[in-house]
Amino acid sequence: MPEKVDTIRFVIYSRSYCHLCEDMRDALQAELGATPAGIDMIDVDTDPALVELYDELVPVLVGLRGQAPGVRLCHYHLDREALRAFLAAGKTRA
Repeated sequence: MPEKVDTIRFVIYSRSYCHLCEDMRDALQAELGATPAGIDMIDVDTDPALVELYDELVPVLVGLRGQAPGVRLCHYHLDREALRAFLAAGKTRA
């Protein structure tokens, strides 16, 4: 049977002036390589609720798989082990 892989997307909660945010995006893109996944950057300063959640943690990486709730993977710097575990958990047999 072929493997079933849910659609995977990532959100980086960021700030426009944050070099760590750009570093995380670049590291994520490098780590994903040919893996088809979307990456959205959301500026927390555009929403007071996001500032309350993520203010001092920016950048925050959240992984989204299909319709499931997002999973906070890391903040400040890319946690490659957490990313790999998230990607591996999405692979299931059909």
